[in-house]
Amino acid sequence: MKKFKKFTALLLSAVLAAGVMTGCGGSDGSDGGNSDAGTPANATPGNREGEVNQQAHETDRDTSGTRTMTFGIQNYGGGGIDPAKEINCAWNVSRYGVGECLFMFDNAMNIQPKLCDSYTVNDEHTEWVFHIRDGVKFSDGCDVTAEAVKASFARLFEAGPRGSSAPQKYLEAEAEITADNASGNVVIKTSKPYVDLTKNLAYPVMVILDVEHTTDYDHAAIGTGPYVATNFREEVGYTMVANEHYWGGDVPYASIELLYMGDASAKAMALQSGQLDLAENVTNISDLRDLQVDPQFTVTIASGVRTGLAHMNMAEGRLLSNKTLREAVLMALDDDTMCSITVGGLYTSGFSVLPSTLDYGYKNLTDPYAFDPDAAAKLLDDAGIVDTNGDGTRELDGKEVVLHYVTYPNRCLNDFAEAIQQQLTAIGIGVDLEIGDSAREWDSYQSGDFDINGSNWTTVGTGDPTEYLAAWCSTSGADYCGYKNAEYDALYDELNTTFDTAARRDIIQRMQQILIDDAAAIVHGYYNSSMISRNETVGGAAIHTADYYWITTEIYPAS
Repeated sequence: MKKFKKFTALLLSAVLAAGVMTGCGGSDGSDGGNSDAGTPANATPGNREGEVNQQAHETDRDTSGTRTMTFGIQNYGGGGIDPAKEINCAWNVSRYGVGECLFMFDNAMNIQPKLCDSYTVNDEHTEWVFHIRDGVKFSDGCDVTAEAVKASFARLFEAGPRGSSAPQKYLEAEAEITADNASGNVVIKTSKPYVDLTKNLAYPVMVILDVEHTTDYDHAAIGTGPYVATNFREEVGYTMVANEHYWGGDVPYASIELLYMGDASAKAMALQSGQLDLAENVTNISDLRDLQVDPQFTVTIASGVRTGLAHMNMAEGRLLSNKTLREAVLMALDDDTMCSITVGGLYTSGFSVLPSTLDYGYKNLTDPYAFDPDAAAKLLDDAGIVDTNGDGTRELDGKEVVLHYVTYPNRCLNDFAEAIQQQLTAIGIGVDLEIGDSAREWDSYQSGDFDINGSNWTTVGTGDPTEYLAAWCSTSGADYCGYKNAEYDALYDELNTTFDTAARRDIIQRMQQILIDDAAAIVHGYYNSSMISRNETVGGAAIHTADYYWITTEIYPAS
């Protein structure tokens, strides 16, 4: 019986994956040589493995291929795994381990090779040559060739622009992609320079799938990861089975049951009853405290780089196109109390769209809209946004100020929404609260059917916040809020072509201050993620919540 020591559960880049045997074409690859994985992201936090609340002991764990695990997770995007369909589905591909990208980030946000084992780039940063790792197979047994990688990108750019994945944020649609199976190289030529394209290609949207043989992208996409997605059940979950063709080493579980569980307390109870072995996002502080003192469980709470925020729809004709109203909304919200009391400290309050833990000048920013509900009410009164009929709700241009707030119950977003509804009602601003699922929230965000859209975004998914900051750039193709600021747009364009680290940091600081001054988003705070494992089942592994990438689970032997 084969055993490994020191199993570590990482919250980072992919774990579980896919497939059924089908016919495959031949391959003609070559040895890739040494890896050239790029440089660390200078403006991101270091490895936070020391922040675990309970250090689990080292243990031996049987990896003979007969073990199973049950994992309670949030249902994003209806459980879909088509990366071209929706951003949440792209994340599912990575979280479930169905697919992998050419590159990945490690715990300290350093870029590492994955399906690509080496690359070169010209001096202008407009021609990138990526060598595809030799010997990698899709989970259907077909070789991952340079042509297969090109085909995966082609399908993404054909189908992706119709959904929320927006692959053009990571690689321009005009890029010329060529492939040569004999050399194993994929060449990408772009019309503009990319500071570090490897980081963009590590984002889950850019996952590599077997497009020649995949027939069901929604629930049976064929990738290269360690598990195969099978037995999808609507609103229930998947059965993930070990990929017999996995190239990256032993797969520790024969199968993993992914169970969709949105209610945080239900996850806690399922852990305690033995229904679950592992759970993410238990967000009720009382449940977390109970589990922390229970020796059966390893609990991790660690600060990450996710921001809890609500996008405001500033499109022409919407209520929040009025800047005075937006300013009053921000002044009426008690972020400190919401973060420390309402959600029990699972968020750290802040006012910028980027977390204070990141090295982008947070301490140099100024907040002109500190909590002051009396001043917010006066601001509205002075602007003539008043309640004329005595029903308790103010009017703007003859229309009652009732904001349509769309969100979903995950990472305390519904708790924030309910608190915000109460605080805005207190100054005469009505809130029509719609708490649905993540798919509805994304649909609302894309269609513009919202005034406030509450969400939780990772801010440095590509190693720095460039992709994230596109949400407020009117020319990016990713601005669904109707926000337009010529200075911000110019700075965003400058950021995309600036290589110097200090200069990039200065540009990002200036962009943040513009958004703050324009009252362009409601920032709740910065998320502190949680993960709980049942020690005897998961092997007593220390769980590290490096929530730089959303919340993916990787369970492998420590090297």
